[in-house]
Amino acid sequence: MRKFLLLSMIMLAFGMLAFSQKKIEPTWESIDARPVPAWFGEAKFGIFIHWGPYSVPAWSPKGTYSEWYQYWLQNKTLFGNGKFTGTEVYDYHINKYGKDFTYYRFGDLFKAELYDPDAWADLFVKSGAKYIVATSKHHDGYCMWPSKEANDRGFPWNSMDIGPHRDLVGELEQAIRKTDVKFGLYYSLYEWFHPLWIYDKEKFVSEHFHPQFKDLIERYKPDIIWPDGEWEMTAEDWKTPELLAWLFNESPVGNTIVINDRWGKGLRKKHGGYFTTEYEASAEFNKPWEECRGMGFSFGYNRAEDIEDYNSPKTLILMLVDIVSHGGNLLLDIGPDAHGKIPVIMQERLLQMGEWLKVNGEAIYGTRKWKRAVQWSDGDRNYKPEQHYLGGDFILKQTIDPEPGYAVKELFFTKKDGNLYAISPKWPGEKLVIRKFHAKKGVKVSLLDREGSLEWKNTGKDLVIHMPAAKPVESAAYVVRIEGGTE
Repeated sequence: MRKFLLLSMIMLAFGMLAFSQKKIEPTWESIDARPVPAWFGEAKFGIFIHWGPYSVPAWSPKGTYSEWYQYWLQNKTLFGNGKFTGTEVYDYHINKYGKDFTYYRFGDLFKAELYDPDAWADLFVKSGAKYIVATSKHHDGYCMWPSKEANDRGFPWNSMDIGPHRDLVGELEQAIRKTDVKFGLYYSLYEWFHPLWIYDKEKFVSEHFHPQFKDLIERYKPDIIWPDGEWEMTAEDWKTPELLAWLFNESPVGNTIVINDRWGKGLRKKHGGYFTTEYEASAEFNKPWEECRGMGFSFGYNRAEDIEDYNSPKTLILMLVDIVSHGGNLLLDIGPDAHGKIPVIMQERLLQMGEWLKVNGEAIYGTRKWKRAVQWSDGDRNYKPEQHYLGGDFILKQTIDPEPGYAVKELFFTKKDGNLYAISPKWPGEKLVIRKFHAKKGVKVSLLDREGSLEWKNTGKDLVIHMPAAKPVESAAYVVRIEGGTE
């Protein structure tokens, strides 16, 4: 009997090992069957970093992406929130730099002389973020590491050979590894004006994209790889299923890496790893997902933006709460300047979010969506401004500053370890009411920001919680814990 049990345990162990090392085939059926590593769904809050030669001009009209400077300049076009002639960036560039000053000369001016990756890492820890995704290469093709393929256009175009003369990715990776924050990298599949991309896309894929991607993975072993710029070709033309088979079967991070859904034209929210949204709201999927957006409208640092263009700490926190209540993560972008400094207002916003998360992070990290994501008031729930990029103030219209006749989200819900968390965007006054919900006898109800219990009573179909008489210190949102509330 003992021999039988021992043999069974050995067979089970080998079976589990074989399952964990199951080969991924270059098909979406096989790729989609690979689970997203669990830590990602627990993390909830990450920081996006857009930084490169476009951080030198650091300008485009409000409501547009400044990191697209080269595209706006050379194509004399523009899109975003607002009405544009299309030549705004071109006109700005000619006026400031002259008609003979090409975009590639910004590489020499991108010095990053004040770049301190350890200071960045410390800020990220204090923000409460659990992972970062830093730009390794944007659509302009400039590489933030010593990539051999970056120079195959006929001149140096990476951070070791031009500009900072530093391995910017490597230095940040080393700094982040000293913390508990996960390290991720953004990588653009296509490059706007690379000669091979323009004249021989098949060769671009086989001789530029694939070897460069593999080099990035093998050098830095990221926890996340975040592709973008996939929309110009199908996955078959990009040969990304084959590349992902290599990533999962042969690379050093095959069992641990997290991927998104941007691997070919038309694949977003359909195939890959977790799903992504961008300047959207109230998404909900039956698998891990992530909303990415900037603190203002631009991902890259944009000197055209003023204080009113930056979301307030309350807006950012409510945005995070809303996304988490719907089962998602928030990837919030910062845009360092060309010197390597994170603008002070961006530092401040991250620190403000970190202070709120110190007190209330229990209701965010590691949580799952409840049977109801939110509790709505009466009224029309379909408010939506006509914007290409949905502004952050949208969440304020849905909570504390509604348009006449429109409903608001009175409460957000998350759950963890049998506990239910009710998150209110404003102080509810004497009573907090959770409609169509009853608490079990003996359940303890409390506020996360203080000791002691709150009195409560099941009244009709609702749970009525009696709040403290004295309003607490002003907060972006107030969290009530109902212990055992989801059991």
